[in-house]
Amino acid sequence: MNTGKLKTPCYVMDEEKLIENLKILKSVSDRTGAKILLAQKAFSMYAFYPLIGEYLSGTTASSLNEARLGHEEMPGRETHIYAPAYSDDDFDEITKLCSHVVFNSFSQFERRRSKCGGISCGIRINPEYSEIETDMYNPCFPGSRMGVTLSNFPDRLPPEISGLHFHTMCEQNSDVLRRTVLEVDKKFSKYLSLPQIKWINFGGGHHITRDDYDIETLIKSIEYMRDKYDLTVYLEPGEAVALNAGYLVTEVMDIINNGIDIAIVDASAACHMPDVLEMPYRPPLEGGGLPNEKAYTYRLGCPTCLAGDVIGDYSFDKPIKAGDRLVFGDMAIYTTVKNNTFNGIDLPAIYIRRRSGTIELYKEFGYEDFKQRL
Repeated sequence: MNTGKLKTPCYVMDEEKLIENLKILKSVSDRTGAKILLAQKAFSMYAFYPLIGEYLSGTTASSLNEARLGHEEMPGRETHIYAPAYSDDDFDEITKLCSHVVFNSFSQFERRRSKCGGISCGIRINPEYSEIETDMYNPCFPGSRMGVTLSNFPDRLPPEISGLHFHTMCEQNSDVLRRTVLEVDKKFSKYLSLPQIKWINFGGGHHITRDDYDIETLIKSIEYMRDKYDLTVYLEPGEAVALNAGYLVTEVMDIINNGIDIAIVDASAACHMPDVLEMPYRPPLEGGGLPNEKAYTYRLGCPTCLAGDVIGDYSFDKPIKAGDRLVFGDMAIYTTVKNNTFNGIDLPAIYIRRRSGTIELYKEFGYEDFKQRL
């Protein structure tokens, strides 16, 4: 990819890689009848929604704004939503937009019950089982606010409840899903077997498009619930839709030394790639290796005043200098949806790399985008 004429910092979204991911996801749907939804929390670039809608069954949202975006930009497809709670004003609008609404508690459902005509309603369950090791990303850690545990289920479900939803995974393979499905089956079979239950949603966190992902075990897990209870199975991956389908291009602005060579780049981990600091996460860098793996190691620092605004330490085969371009991979997901203008740093421009290889400027940002957020 020739980055010389791109305005940096910038994201480049790769249409061809996105289509590769979508084809894999559609193959799962075709083989199992499962419906796969785009989880917009990871990737909300609606310029691609018409394309995504050719392969997936719709979108899932975590807020009114996401629900509206999915409804407007992927018309004719399903729009699902889940949130820990819904405000009165938001819920009135949600009922006009969404085909499926998942409630976090039975009390929340009871308060909204009268407004749910024509909507397929579900309850999020907490199976009290998850293999996520970091509590920040684990919806099932003790005291979690996410979902209803078995001990808090009523003996009889309200007749309007037609589905159950669980989300217990984060960037995991299908062996974890298999064990989770068996746990859900063991604990909630009484409710899954009710004639009123028509669907089950396996949530997100499935890295289906990762090279080492075991698709056959995913297929078996879907078929297990589908066949045992005659259910429609939903999955709502976010990362898997746009995994490795985007780049962040940044330019080296200066080289300094403070016990280690430090390259100051024009992209910011805090502003443009927040998961680098939050998870934390080490993004892949084209031509870059682990510290001291190659001949020249640099700490990649950023332009904000936050002392910890550092992308990481990377090594290179040859020295880097001011004016060099660096290209980070896997920058489609959790970037444009989470970035910010801390310190007045501009949001990166967004380019689209078409299947033909041409790169088009899609959107750029400036002072007004910073100012209007304040």
